[in-house]
Amino acid sequence: MELILIRHGLPERVETEDGTPADPPLSEVGHEQAQRMANWLEDQHIDHLYSSPMQRAVQTAAPLAALKGLEPELREGVAEYDKNADHYIPVEDLKKYDYDRWLRLMRGEIEDINFPKFCADVISTLNEIVDNHRGKTVAVTCHGGVVNVWTAHVMGLEPRMFFNPNYTSISRYMGASSGERSIITLNEHTHLQGLGSNRG
Repeated sequence: MELILIRHGLPERVETEDGTPADPPLSEVGHEQAQRMANWLEDQHIDHLYSSPMQRAVQTAAPLAALKGLEPELREGVAEYDKNADHYIPVEDLKKYDYDRWLRLMRGEIEDINFPKFCADVISTLNEIVDNHRGKTVAVTCHGGVVNVWTAHVMGLEPRMFFNPNYTSISRYMGASSGERSIITLNEHTHLQGLGSNRG
């Protein structure tokens, strides 16, 4: 089967005053990125669509769901590691304004988060999705941390953060019934032309 992981679009920068989870929605640019991603995948056959329950992932899934006539199935196991945080700072902003914290993040040294449990939940959930859809093509709108952990797992590396996927980037994997996993492409983002990227 083919597993397509789609990172969410650019969210708003949010910080709550009462300590409740920030769970930001997409920004205006993020909505445009999500629509472009859906248009890019218009000719791609997709049998099933899953999404993280976080707003930015659900809103990213919406244009693709409408185009394909699919109802996204929410899975807690592909929510981001920061799902309970009271703030959201886009990773590229964090790198710019707090480089030391960004380095700790990329090493998996994430404060107040059980990172090994996050990794185990991601791998377990995506393996279950692969096993339940043999011979099918499945898309999952999720998060940069999820893409990092799954990619490292497929490569046989210790699960960790090691690259920064673009917003609404598309990464494709194959899942064999024998248990083998392989990478087809990583971080496709041609559809973002003119909207910028994490590199700009």
